[in-house]
Amino acid sequence: MKKAVSLKYNQNNDQSPKVVALGKGDIALKIIQKAQEFNVPLFYNDELVSSLVDLKLDEEIPQQLYGAVADVFIWLLKNEAKL
Repeated sequence: MKKAVSLKYNQNNDQSPKVVALGKGDIALKIIQKAQEFNVPLFYNDELVSSLVDLKLDEEIPQQLYGAVADVFIWLLKNEAKL
């Protein structure tokens, strides 16, 4: 089953990244489609998304996932620098 999670982090306002969209199946496909429509880069990590998909909307990620999520944001920054 397809899973998707979207995160947001504002270093001036948030202590840690928050979940802003999540879903499985058809909802996950819609999240991915919407990201593609707005040219949002997609990062694929099945283990990480499985750890995040059971969180609630606007919930901060758990501390044990900080390292893995930091890797996503580092990847994103590098990806944006290439544009």
